[in-house]
Parts: sequence; C-alpha cells; structure tokens
Amino acid sequence: MSASSAAGPGVTPGPVRRGRLRRTLDRHWYAWAMVAPTIFVLGALVLYPLVRGVLQSFTNLTETNQRAEVCSKTLGGAQSCTPNPDRWHWVGLHNYTDLLTGERGHFWLLLGNTVVWTVACVLLHYLIGLGLAVVLNRNFRGRSLYRVLLIVPWAVPAFVSAFAWKFLFNPKFGLINSILVNLGLDPVEWFNHRWTAMFAAVATNVWLGVPFMMVAILGGLQSIPSELYEAAEMDGTSPWQRFRHVTLPGLRPVSSTVILLGTIWTFNMFPIIYFVTGGQPAGETEILVTGSYRAAFEGLRNYSLAATYGVLILALLVVYAAAYRRALKSKGEVW
Repeated sequence: MSASSAAGPGVTPGPVRRGRLRRTLDRHWYAWAMVAPTIFVLGALVLYPLVRGVLQSFTNLTETNQRAEVCSKTLGGAQSCTPNPDRWHWVGLHNYTDLLTGERGHFWLLLGNTVVWTVACVLLHYLIGLGLAVVLNRNFRGRSLYRVLLIVPWAVPAFVSAFAWKFLFNPKFGLINSILVNLGLDPVEWFNHRWTAMFAAVATNVWLGVPFMMVAILGGLQSIPSELYEAAEMDGTSPWQRFRHVTLPGLRPVSSTVILLGTIWTFNMFPIIYFVTGGQPAGETEILVTGSYRAAFEGLRNYSLAATYGVLILALLVVYAAAYRRALKSKGEVW
C-alpha cells in the first residue's frame, strides 16, 4: 500500500504538503520577505508579552519573590548571596479563584463599574456622534469650520483632557460648580460620591470620543446613494421615515464596526479613570484596567495578580467580540 493511500482519502501526505509550502515560498519569497519584519515586531511586542502574561497568571510572582537569590552585605563589605526560600512558584488557578471570589481586588465591583462605564460612554458616543454627523452632512454656511472645531478634542492627548476636566469638576475652583452657584444651586462634591465621580469621568470621555464617532458616521452618511433619498421623498415619506428606513440601514456596516472598536477602546480606557477620578471615593470608581495597574505598580507589586486581571480582560473582550460577530451574522451582516 502506498503512502498516499495509507493516509486516507482527502488527507494530503506530509511530503506533498512540504513540497507545496516550498513551492509557495520559492514563488512568493518577496511577499514573505516584506511581511517578515511585521511578523517579527508583532511577535516581540504582542505575542511574547501575551504568552508571558498568561503564564505569570498561574504563578505567585511579586516584587519580593522574583529573584532567585537574596543578597546582603557583610560587616566586611563583602556581598553574600543565598537562595531565596520564598521564590515564586506555580499556583495553578489560585489567582483566578482568589480574584473571582472577591477576596482580593473587588473584582465584581470593578467589573460592574467597567460595564456601566463602557455602555454609557459608547452609547453617548454613538448617539451624539450620529446627531452631529447628520447635521454636518447638510449644506450650510461655515460647515467646514464646524467640522474642524468638532475634531479638535480628538487631537488633544487624553491625559491633557483628563487634567483639564478634573479642574472643571474641582469642588472649590471648578467652572461647573461656579455655574451651579450662579444659578442658585448648591455646589457638588463631585468626587465624594460614586455616581457623581463616574458621571465626571463619563463626561470627560464623551468629550474625547465623540469626534471619532462623528467622523466615522459622517463618512458612512456620505457613502449612502442620494438616489435612495430621492426615491423615498417621491414616495411621500417624512424626514423621520427616511432617517429610519434609509439612513440607519445604510449606516449599519459602519455602525457595527465603530461600536465594536469603541467598546474595546472604552473598556480599556485607562487615563480618564486614573487621572479624573483616581478611583475616588475609596476605589469605588475603579475599572478593571486601573485595578490591574494598581496591582502591578502600587504597594506590594503583585505581578501575577495584574497578569490575572489582564487575562480576564482579554477573555471578556474575546467573548464579547465573538458574540457580537455572531449577532451580526444572524442578521445577515458580513463582518
């Protein structure tokens, strides 16, 4: 019996596969040569840290047990090193069970904050961006100037905007409380309560994120054929009916993409929470990424706990993206 028949029907023998791969490399070597630097950079900057982080989440690695040896100086000035008896070791799923049961890091509080933060920001980003895009898609005087001015917040670095909005919400000297006092209202201690602090963070992120959503949706609006609007108008439809039955379906491919990207970016939006609220009051406005940061760089630096946060964040986003893709596919969207 030959090797090909032994492999069974529909199964390509190993030598044939290797020969096919070699022919592909010989024929398209220039393409592989151009792609190789990108693959190397992605492997060094993305794949290696990802694999290392996943492995660290199964250890008890901290700043105190990361060294193999503990060194100290003797009275004579000589350096003496002994093996570290408490060096890090594998602990299996202990970090995950410890984190998910709430014994460390208040995971469920952080997850709830992250969900509220992400849903509120993405929803406001899309609705305000859609409204502004519809307005800017019309012909009126000064439209180009308004487009430029509305894109400015997107060009400002996030940490600069965070510091500016933190000052605006300052309880004593902030502009917002000054306006409230002039209107005869009491000033608000924005960062002394969980939901007022979260409101301040959401307002900051909405100001930052609306320009991207507006530009993306505006591009989608301009790609909708004008003949569809003309045909709908000839049928006697109202502006709302044209918006509902022509504009929104025409924006569906763009909307599905920007909502997914906006969700991923907002889910991992570190600087706004960190610089605007700082987790106040008492860590009640922390989200998962700030919890991971504090585990890795504050107090006793627990690198394994930070890696566990990172793996769970990645898993949540992968599950969300897969469910989102499946929902779009069930509605006939190609994505």
